[in-house]
Amino acid sequence: MEPLALITARSRKALRYVAFGLLAAALPASLLPLAGCSSKPGESQGMRMEFRVPVTVARAVAKTVPVQVEVIGNVEAYSNVSVRAQMAGEIERAYFTQGQDVKKGQLLFTLDRRPVEATLHQYEANLARDQAQLANARAQAERNGKLFEAGIISKDQYDTFRTNAQALEATEHADKAAIENAKVDLSYCSISSPIDGRTGSYQVYPGNIAKVNDTVLVVINQIRPVYVTFAVPEQYLGEVKKYLAVGPLVVQAFIPNDPRPPAVGQLAFIDNAVDTATGTIKMRATFQNPDNRLWPGQFVNVVVRLTTRPNSTVVPSQSVQTGQAGKYLFVVKPDETAELRPVVAGESVNGETVIEKGVAPGDTVVTDGQLLLAPGSKVQIKKGS
Repeated sequence: MEPLALITARSRKALRYVAFGLLAAALPASLLPLAGCSSKPGESQGMRMEFRVPVTVARAVAKTVPVQVEVIGNVEAYSNVSVRAQMAGEIERAYFTQGQDVKKGQLLFTLDRRPVEATLHQYEANLARDQAQLANARAQAERNGKLFEAGIISKDQYDTFRTNAQALEATEHADKAAIENAKVDLSYCSISSPIDGRTGSYQVYPGNIAKVNDTVLVVINQIRPVYVTFAVPEQYLGEVKKYLAVGPLVVQAFIPNDPRPPAVGQLAFIDNAVDTATGTIKMRATFQNPDNRLWPGQFVNVVVRLTTRPNSTVVPSQSVQTGQAGKYLFVVKPDETAELRPVVAGESVNGETVIEKGVAPGDTVVTDGQLLLAPGSKVQIKKGS
């Protein structure tokens, strides 16, 4: 039988082997040489593997970059008309459906015509009566004129007949004017669209009484073409005016969550003053909008294209970091070490940033994994980057 002390020593040694096996199973294969024991110090140093930071990279390239201003804009109707009644009356009928496209001159509403027609007939009867009286007065004036020339009646008597005829002539003109006015009122009983556009909802339904120039019957928005209004920081005003003097400026409107290409228009208006409260200036672009993609009240992302810059060095925007000393990025050198480069960054366009200084075309820049990097760190480039 073995001594108790010898059994205990063997048990401890077995426990150490078991613990090491469990540790080896839990560690990654790349770290196993570090966990192993070696009887030779030199052999341990040879087996140790250096740590590399996994990163994704991209190449800095030279390309033509658009110089543009990106802001938020709001779609506005090209023209907006609130259709009102020009005379009081009951709305008899509507000739369109709500939300319908209408043409200029298309009939929208009719009012009750009967009161106006009755007034027109009354004026026409008055005209007929006064014309008959005028004919009689003219005949009397003519007859009495001959009697005056013959010396049978006095001048005062002749002047009375002549004045009566002239008064009835004026009455005839007044009757004709009243008839014309009644015809105008009768035309107001038919309410037509003053523009091409799209109608909104009924503000007043048939059967209600419309007041003169007070009751809005329907609102019509012209949306072909359409405006997009936006505010640009005043720092860009000089550039916008500079390039606008050369030629029309293209304006793109990107609709959120719309995968189709942006709507394209032209800058049409620059306000005459900068808003001192916001430091921006109002601008407006015109879009033909043939497919009605842009809708009044809609918010869109607006891009004002000013010019282009050829041979600009660009990198993915996510590679550019911001530190206490300014903008920087990491460049992977040929020996697979990371180098920190301070850079001067320009505008960002479509996920790419222009680098004015600090990077040259062809340089390999780190796009992901910067948090684990330090100057001189070894890197392991992930596949597919």
